[in-house]
Amino acid sequence: MTDIIKPIALENDPLAPYFIAPGWQVGNLLFLSGQASIGADGSIVGIGDFDAQLARTFANIEKVLAAGGSDLSKVVKVTIYLTDMDNFPKIVEARQRYFTAPYPADTTVEVRSLALPELMVEIDVIATTSAS
Repeated sequence: MTDIIKPIALENDPLAPYFIAPGWQVGNLLFLSGQASIGADGSIVGIGDFDAQLARTFANIEKVLAAGGSDLSKVVKVTIYLTDMDNFPKIVEARQRYFTAPYPADTTVEVRSLALPELMVEIDVIATTSAS
């Protein structure tokens, strides 16, 4: 059997203007590009509101995972980039809201800025397309 290596495609992909694939499927793994609070029209959702940005970021993750034949229950690794580590307690709460045990492996780091200055959080994930 030949390994599957293909990009994940989205209609109205908000990352297309930046020449970024939403993600790639390699075998039964999905590697998502960093997702942030970007609306379908390319605008930033929730400027100045971390909670709104986090919710939109997870909605975008769910959309890309679905396009790749997966969902949040199959996420095995998460990398979270925060512009302010004071928001870390909200990340802990989000883990409980969006994931279930056994929880994905995780790395959280504070960065000086993200691709667009109004963004407060960016998350990339690795997921499987098989049952966990």
